[in-house]
Amino acid sequence: MKKVLRIILAVIIVVGLGILSFLYFGIYDEGVRAGTVLRISKKGVIWKTYEGQLDLESFGALKRVSPLAETFDFSVERDRDSIVKQLEAVALSGNRVSLRYIKRYAVFPWRGKTKYFVRGIEIAPGPNIQHEQPGPFRH
Repeated sequence: MKKVLRIILAVIIVVGLGILSFLYFGIYDEGVRAGTVLRISKKGVIWKTYEGQLDLESFGALKRVSPLAETFDFSVERDRDSIVKQLEAVALSGNRVSLRYIKRYAVFPWRGKTKYFVRGIEIAPGPNIQHEQPGPFRH
C-alpha cells in the first residue's frame, strides 16, 4: 500500500511540476504593437518589476471622429535593461515605437504584473509630428 501511495505522490509531483513549468516558460502569443509610450516605471513592494503603458491610437475606426484612445499594458523582464532605457527615452521624447512582445500563460509576481513582456523595441525615426495626411480612401 505504501508503494502505491509513493507512486501516486510521485506522479502528482511530476505532473504538477510539468504544469507549473509550462505556465512559467510557455509562450501563448507573439506580436508587435505600435504607439507612443505613456509611462515606464519600476513597481512593487517585495519584487520590483518594470511596468509600462503604450498609447495605441485606433485610426480609421470611425469616420470623421477623433482617434479612439486605447492602451496596452506591458511588463519588461529584469534582464532587459537596454529595453528599459530605450523605453524611458522614448517616453520623454514622444516618438512612436513598435514593441515586439510575447504573452505568457500566467502572471507570476516576481516576473511582472501583466502577461505581456516586451522583447524588442523599434523607434520610429525623427520627431513625433502628427499631420493630417490625405489617405487613398478619402474624398
